[in-house]
Amino acid sequence: MNRSKNNISSSFSVSSSPRPPVSPSPSHRLEAKQLTLGYDSTTIVRNLNLGIPTGKTTVLVGANGCGKSTLLRGLAKLLKPKSGNVYLDGKDISKLKAKTVARKLGMLPQSPTAPEGLTVKDLVAMGRYPYQSWIQQWSKEDELKVAEALEITTMTELADRALDSLSGGQRQRAWIAMVLAQDTDILLLDEPTTFLDLSHQVELLDLLDELQETKQKTIVMILHDLNLSCRYADYLVAVQQGKVYATGTPEQVMTEETVRDVFNLECRIVSDPLANTPMCIPIGRKVTKRQED
Repeated sequence: MNRSKNNISSSFSVSSSPRPPVSPSPSHRLEAKQLTLGYDSTTIVRNLNLGIPTGKTTVLVGANGCGKSTLLRGLAKLLKPKSGNVYLDGKDISKLKAKTVARKLGMLPQSPTAPEGLTVKDLVAMGRYPYQSWIQQWSKEDELKVAEALEITTMTELADRALDSLSGGQRQRAWIAMVLAQDTDILLLDEPTTFLDLSHQVELLDLLDELQETKQKTIVMILHDLNLSCRYADYLVAVQQGKVYATGTPEQVMTEETVRDVFNLECRIVSDPLANTPMCIPIGRKVTKRQED
């Protein structure tokens, strides 16, 4: 991306040793048309139309309960539409085989769970499931992809540890390693910075940004931090009550009006002095009171 970054030394690394150049993987298209999603009799997302920019990073923002996670589950074929369709490369995703989808699209849900006693390496190896069959069992390529994902997320030394013995941040990195081992062109991430402190949030987002740049990954993720969203997104999608309120570049979407309407929050939008992207400064009651005094 042509966007200024902090000069931060990241503990995440795409590679610590020289590798031959990697050709970008083929880009896959993901879009929703007149998509309506919900649970039982409750409708969450209504008649939503959204095209995901290929080879870019898209961040979904919005208030809690607005439908962001539901939308992501619908895009990943984890939630059957009440009406409308999700299309992957122009084909109705509901009619594609699960393994076909899983080779093109990887999903990290919110608060994932794993069997008790599962090791980190075993979890990451689950990312290779879409490539297994009765004919093709575990291969050297599978082993390489698992090792690479562990290295990228700096989890190699913890590979033999039980997942439930790790800290929240370490577990999150293990889950991210699993998604990376799946080696898909599209990554859907529901709040990937959960449980990570600020330093590791930035490091993870730097990692995803580098993957998007070097391997032309299409990344769609949900973030709650508006300022980090603006720093790392090529496109923002503001979701309000199950519908797209606004979509476009951070400069187009992150306005005082958007924050007021979508988050019910008064703010001031200024330029981030480091990244030159929009920065949201909330106006709370304490600030208002001081101004009045």
